[in-house]
Amino acid sequence: MKNLFQAATMQEVKERIWQLRPDSERQWGAMSVDQAVTHCAVGLEIVTGERVPSKAALPLRMLGKIVKPMALGNDEPMRRNSPTSKEFLMTGHRDLRAEQDRLCVLIDRFATAGPEGCTRHPHGFFGQLTPMEWSVLMYKHLDHHLRQFGV
Repeated sequence: MKNLFQAATMQEVKERIWQLRPDSERQWGAMSVDQAVTHCAVGLEIVTGERVPSKAALPLRMLGKIVKPMALGNDEPMRRNSPTSKEFLMTGHRDLRAEQDRLCVLIDRFATAGPEGCTRHPHGFFGQLTPMEWSVLMYKHLDHHLRQFGV
């Protein structure tokens, strides 16, 4: 499975990030391209331990434990319009170039730190994740939003 600990996968994702343009047309969802890039950076700040994720309500966390093997146990991409936590909803305009740079720095930081650099906090929906599960999830999340804008 593709994950951000793989150098070639990390490079491919960063190249795709730099293909995004202010006029990149979204294929689904409500976020603009700059909001989506910021949204992805927040996800990486959680996995690197720079932010602590909030927990979903108990019924959702129970569902997350059931869904986790289906979501992370294969190469299937995330589905369009997958739900997100309110803390990840971005509003307002951001500088796309600055956010692309920030996101690529976070990807490098995550990959360089390796499994030891992953947060020990549980994911808000899926619960406890191994470093490899975090790496797969981050790849799938980035891929999801890059596909959202056609790259």
